[in-house]
Amino acid sequence: MKKLLLLFLMVATQAAFAQDGAFKADVIKYLELSGQRLTIEKVTENFKQNIPAEKHAEFKKEMDAAIDDFLSKMADVYMTEFTHDDIKAAIKFYETPAGKKFTSKAGVLYDKGQAVGQEWGMGLQGIMMKYMQQ
Repeated sequence: MKKLLLLFLMVATQAAFAQDGAFKADVIKYLELSGQRLTIEKVTENFKQNIPAEKHAEFKKEMDAAIDDFLSKMADVYMTEFTHDDIKAAIKFYETPAGKKFTSKAGVLYDKGQAVGQEWGMGLQGIMMKYMQQ
């Protein structure tokens, strides 16, 4: 009886890990499809300016691995907030023409958003200075 129970627990645990693995793979797929990798790559693009040209390929390889690690950790976060069905629904959207358009605009939106953020931040400086002066 103990052996049967132990076997059942081992099979159940393996099934749970397989489900979590599929769930995590889908979350990473969602992160890719939604343009989040593109946005991160855009953010880190400026780092290359400080790297000698002959080291760009090696740098890119390490940066890609670091981004993969970041996306894996973000997938763990998403898995605490969304169900596997939620992620599957989001993937379906990002595989539609409209979803693909959202993804294709990630870089443009990042650039334009950065300009808006800088302008907004400058406006905040004026407000802060107004209240910081005694």
